[in-house]
Amino acid sequence: MSARELLIVDDLMLLLLDDDGASIQAAGTLYYSLGGAVLTELALLGRIEVDESGVLNGPRVSPAGEGPLPDPLLQSAYDTIAEKTQRVQPLLVAIGADLWREVIERLAARGLVRREERTVLGLFRSTRWPAADEEHEAALRARIRRVLEDGEAPDARTAAIVGLLSASGALPSLRPPLPWTSVTVTRAKELEVGHWGPEAVASAVTRTAAAVAAASAVAAVSVSTAGGR
Repeated sequence: MSARELLIVDDLMLLLLDDDGASIQAAGTLYYSLGGAVLTELALLGRIEVDESGVLNGPRVSPAGEGPLPDPLLQSAYDTIAEKTQRVQPLLVAIGADLWREVIERLAARGLVRREERTVLGLFRSTRWPAADEEHEAALRARIRRVLEDGEAPDARTAAIVGLLSASGALPSLRPPLPWTSVTVTRAKELEVGHWGPEAVASAVTRTAAAVAAASAVAAVSVSTAGGR
């Protein structure tokens, strides 16, 4: 399974899904996190632009570029964006609502997780999605650990994933766990707000992606905080 065949949103869901496949971490802000991952991918492909004017509901997102996109999930999101220019926060809801179902099915189709149906007490059906192939996720986790613990400069995909994980509040509770120390917390927070390193300065596309990921992170944090009141 080539990592290049997966989207940022696929990798994010793979990490949020517990190792036993029974539950998803940070489920309350999942639509923001997954929607943000999709928008970030489109930004890295140069297919959206953001207008930073205004504060309420984040930057304004508009379509860019021409031609079909390489993945139907991305194409669907792009079509939603192309319908009308919107602020990022309502757009995240439009794109991310119920997206987890589609992404889990994608992971299953790629052989990374498998569906397990069971009946509890003979009455209630439940579905679990345990890992079927752990190699890809292990490599992804190793890359994240190098960024968080060793200070390795992240590529844009890894930066976006860590930033969205941090914003969702899921990083310290992932199973299996990722490192969670004062050093890694600080590093994750930097990526959460779009500080992706000096390489981002040279690329307008990467700056756009960082802005989208950061706005998505702010939205997820806001929803999480409101829900905890």
